[in-house]
Amino acid sequence: MPIIITGAAGFVGRVLVRRLLDRGAEIVALDSSTAALADHPALRKVAGDIASPAVRAEALRDGCNALIHLATVPGGAAEADPAASRRINVDAMYDLLLDACAAAFRPRIVFASSIAALGDPLPGDGVDDTTPLAPRMVYGGHKAMMEVAVAMMHHRRGIDGVSVRLPAILARPKGPSGMKSAFLSDLFHALRSGTPFVCPVSPEATIWALSVTVAAANLEHALTVDTAAMPATRVVTLPAQRIATGTLAAEIARQCGVSSALVGYRLDAALEAAFGRLPPLATPAADRAGFTHDGDVATLVARALDAIAHD
Repeated sequence: MPIIITGAAGFVGRVLVRRLLDRGAEIVALDSSTAALADHPALRKVAGDIASPAVRAEALRDGCNALIHLATVPGGAAEADPAASRRINVDAMYDLLLDACAAAFRPRIVFASSIAALGDPLPGDGVDDTTPLAPRMVYGGHKAMMEVAVAMMHHRRGIDGVSVRLPAILARPKGPSGMKSAFLSDLFHALRSGTPFVCPVSPEATIWALSVTVAAANLEHALTVDTAAMPATRVVTLPAQRIATGTLAAEIARQCGVSSALVGYRLDAALEAAFGRLPPLATPAADRAGFTHDGDVATLVARALDAIAHD
């Protein structure tokens, strides 16, 4: 039976689809539009609204070995339209979990959650597996709700559930993404083209980040991670590089062969508070379960630039 990937034509989804096809997997790719996905004999595309029972039924018609749920209304878009966020990020996902339970015996469900579920401000001395969730944004609140739903259905033995909280994923393609953290990817595109860029957070602002390559590798690992290695919550916050924005900009400029002086800074206090004050991060549960980060800033930047070049 196939692996179903929702949000398959998105930024992370496209990388994950290619990765799994290269490993010989059979994939059903579900998204509102699948035009961005190249044809492949082991790939079946399902285009439509994930909130539609008929669309979900078409995706699940052959059952599934596993399902990776990436489809989402992202942070900024969710904040602007909470009803749309609830419709897709909560109601449609909950119905999808029920549909998956009916279509297969205890399928592995991998849910792409977000560090937004942790909320802000975060404790200045650091975040670890014991940090309580206190989301303030609609997006983070809905992600937290569905982490609980995955755990509940896992413990009821309807699914074999794994939720992974993603940090900033670099670097997204050009164009609107609906993500409040999109400026981080815009920084890559500007320096890659030698264009001046005004960063809305200070050079001292700290972020948690992964390359899209390693994000996809972690999602693939979640398909087979040992159930015994997961905590009772069925959630891990993924390991990530903690980077100052100025350090990130300097490394991107170095690898692109341009001056870091192309980057100016004009502080947006709200963005800095939400995305630029991330404290030290400890992820022992994810580490024990075999999840990883890029290793160092230079490797992360190189992988992010390569992803842009091959998108």
